[in-house]
Amino acid sequence: MSTNTTNTIEFKLPKMGESITEGTILNWLFAEGDTFNEGDTLVEVGTDKVDNEVPAPCSGKLVKIKFQAKENVKIGEVIAVLEASAGKPVKKESSTSEGKAVSTTHANPSAKTSLSKTSPSKNSKFNHQFTQITNEDGRPKGEQRFYSPLVEKIAKDHHISYEELARIPATGEGGRLKKSDVFDYIEAGRPYQYSQTIIEKEVGFKVPDLKLDKGTGKLVEMDRMRQMIADHMVFSKHTSPHVTAYVEADLTEMVQWRNKNKASFLEKTGQKLTFTPLFIQAVTRAIQDFPMINSSLDGKNIIVKEDINIGMATALPSGNLIVPVVKNADQKDLGELAKEVNVLALKARENKLTSDETKGSSFTISNVGTFGSLMGTPIINQPEAAILATGIIKKRAEVMEYEEGDKIEIRHMMYLSLSFDHRIVDGFLAGSFLRRIADYMEEKR
Repeated sequence: MSTNTTNTIEFKLPKMGESITEGTILNWLFAEGDTFNEGDTLVEVGTDKVDNEVPAPCSGKLVKIKFQAKENVKIGEVIAVLEASAGKPVKKESSTSEGKAVSTTHANPSAKTSLSKTSPSKNSKFNHQFTQITNEDGRPKGEQRFYSPLVEKIAKDHHISYEELARIPATGEGGRLKKSDVFDYIEAGRPYQYSQTIIEKEVGFKVPDLKLDKGTGKLVEMDRMRQMIADHMVFSKHTSPHVTAYVEADLTEMVQWRNKNKASFLEKTGQKLTFTPLFIQAVTRAIQDFPMINSSLDGKNIIVKEDINIGMATALPSGNLIVPVVKNADQKDLGELAKEVNVLALKARENKLTSDETKGSSFTISNVGTFGSLMGTPIINQPEAAILATGIIKKRAEVMEYEEGDKIEIRHMMYLSLSFDHRIVDGFLAGSFLRRIADYMEEKR
């Protein structure tokens, strides 16, 4: 933020996390000419995972807006010109940040964050039946399509695969896909997002143009976070060949230990002891035994990560899902894990998670048992190699083997399911890792 003698201020987009380089203007809460007080939220800015409320650095008037809603802005760029009120001191530019952005996990309901509706004429070039022939890797067959680094970056930012890029009509010289082609396609609502590219085969099979009856009823517009989740899930299924393995774990010892110690644990640490930190502890130990699970694919290379950062899928009050991350879980004891899990869960419920608290996971746990589900088949949280789903803990009669003979006992049983990327994880590794998690959960304490 810079100033001059007339109290005019260049209002810049502040830093919103170490890895954030740009944001999208979601909504201006004041119009040009409006006055505001210091601390009022001037603008809402969206990043990869969370939305941020950027407060006013002083009291004054909004003179000029330089970027409108839905426009992308680099960190540090001037997004507006302000005029400070007379007699109000204006802070000088700081070398570390331009202001403070308060993060929330969903946009203001009043913010118009959805893609604009385009006219039929603008969408007409996307209305034809797509029959682009591609290679097995999803790139267009032959050399007719070139993707510049800028186009590839835009595609990566919007989770558009090479296969989907191949569907976009190109207007550049020699069939080159231009930046404007991609943005026009995104603005049109990505009509080919869920289509299948036809891959040339000897059998000559073509995907039929099915005229599906979607029915009628109340139209509910997807909010920005739901659109991002949809993109991320489709991208994951499109990218990774998903395989799911299952085991059953006897959690009787864990349940009894928790019931016996949760009161003393609360008194000693000040934290409620849920099952989540116990699950994270078991998963972390199993990752240490099988480090290849803690990896990502980068082209033809596998990155085996040094840090064990566990994401915990958490439902928001809006019904959407977010994944706060427990960083360096292997370096924390049970008390520290419980504290961090409780803090992150509370922040998620109150929509106060920061961008940094939702980034950097290397393995994710989804506790579908919270909703009463017996088991689940979770979708991998890209770019991770696997994701674990824990089902409901249910009492059941089980046959227990003892030296003196078999007995039927009431036990606390739970199903575990592991979805893994079969490009880098095979069945033996996945099965061994999953069984090891169950073994650690079943240990006497």
